[in-house]
Amino acid sequence: MSITIIIVLITCTVSLAAFQRKDAMYKLKFIPTVIQSNKEWHRFFTYALVHADIPHLCINMFVLYSFGEVVDHFYSDYFGSKSLLYFILLYVGGTVTSVIPAYKKNKTHLWYSAVGASGATSAVVFTCILLNPMASMGFIFIPFHMPAIVFGLLYLGYSFYMAKKNSDNIGHDAHFFGALFGIMFTILLDRHIAVEFIKQIRLHFNT
Repeated sequence: MSITIIIVLITCTVSLAAFQRKDAMYKLKFIPTVIQSNKEWHRFFTYALVHADIPHLCINMFVLYSFGEVVDHFYSDYFGSKSLLYFILLYVGGTVTSVIPAYKKNKTHLWYSAVGASGATSAVVFTCILLNPMASMGFIFIPFHMPAIVFGLLYLGYSFYMAKKNSDNIGHDAHFFGALFGIMFTILLDRHIAVEFIKQIRLHFNT
């Protein structure tokens, strides 16, 4: 059983249980004011285990499974015995890093809370884009595809714009910073991955 499937199963189990117990949901949520006042640092991690509703959970886990399996296989081939550790660090690092800006911005906002594995999932998705920038990608339920690098740039631009606009309840900043973490973390593991990324793009446009 792959690490991706294990993460999906754990997340689904915890999320479904939390739907039935509001006290458990509250204890796991990312709430900056509570973190700051009560030093509940575990919330930087546990918020990714719970979700707002079933569709939120299903979309995140579908995306994680789809891209996580690809990244997992690449890590296994490329990093060997260290691949499991690196994948866990990628996922957990994306979870934590993606909400640091939200923590700084909402330390005094009693109304702010966040749930969901979107930041960690973005880290995995953008690692996949880094590894195969010319793969065909598209949005769920929309039958239109484009090169992964184009999709990635559009997604980053959209997430950055919507995070600045701050007009809905979606964690666009988590998507943005989770994506950046995925890219930087994988490059730091081996800079040759960045070199290969550039080579793939050049090869595509030179043919």
